[in-house]
Formats: sequence, structure tokens, C-alpha cells
Amino acid sequence: SAAAAMAEAEDLVSVDYEVFGRVQGVFFRKYTQGEAKRLGLVGWVQNTSHGTVQGQIQGPAARVRELQEWLRKTGSPQSRISRAEFCNEKKITVLEHEDFQIRV
Repeated sequence: SAAAAMAEAEDLVSVDYEVFGRVQGVFFRKYTQGEAKRLGLVGWVQNTSHGTVQGQIQGPAARVRELQEWLRKTGSPQSRISRAEFCNEKKITVLEHEDFQIRV
């Protein structure tokens, strides 16, 4: 598969994220899903009970970096990101998600 070929060519990483600011009720999850899919990444995104958006990203390291930068600076058009935090970064040998899902 193309995904397997891509995986062999580059290190796969997994990273958890949380985005703070005005990120709920502004289609942030939908835009994050769209951007992740455009980059060929898998994982998930969800709103938290304390007004943030959190999730996990997995894929080739360079693509993951691109989404991290997007989460830090861009987001959805109506969002106001104050900061994005990333943790639990690790190398993985196989993707643990089928696609990039919005969790509710």
C-alpha cells in the first residue's frame, strides 16, 4: 500500500495535543480533521469539558510537524488560538488508527 511505502521511507511518530483559546463552536474539529486528512495523517480530535480541543496525531514525522504548526498558528477561520501543547511524543512502527476521526 502507499501508506506502507510512505511509512518505510520515514519515521512514524505519535503525539498528543491540546489546543487552548477560542477553539470550541468554531468548527475547529472539522477543520483539524480536514487538514489532517490533507496531510495523510491519522488520529482523532475532540472537545474537552474545560473548553479546549485535544487529540492525537500519528504519521510521518515531517507531516506531523506540519499539523503541529497548523494547530499552533492557524486553526479554523473563526478560532483564536492562545497556545497548543504537545506531549507523549514517541516513535511508532505501525499506525494505531485507521483514519482521522472527530470524537464526541
